[in-house]
Amino acid sequence: MKLNILSCAFVLAASGMSGVHAEDTAAMTDFVRGNGCFSCHSATEKIVGPSFQSISSKYAADKDAVPTLAQSIKNGSTGKWGSRVAMPPHQNISNEDLTKLAKWVLSQKP
Repeated sequence: MKLNILSCAFVLAASGMSGVHAEDTAAMTDFVRGNGCFSCHSATEKIVGPSFQSISSKYAADKDAVPTLAQSIKNGSTGKWGSRVAMPPHQNISNEDLTKLAKWVLSQKP
């Protein structure tokens, strides 16, 4: 678990998040950690769900990626990453934070 968090912090620091300040990156990492995202996801490796980098790659050409991901996070989803992987709903996250989270996931470039 520590390795996943450290690898995510490294990827956040090295990722192409131009214009994002270190405190914003740290705040987003805390937000992701606080909402349990690291229980199933890592920056670079599949755990239960796909890595953030894999998600970013899958949706790179999708112009509707932000609302699509925000909806999947909020309502949960099944079948996008195989029949055995189900994303549980996170309906306690505000729409504004869902959008920020989706944009952050999409910024996680390999």
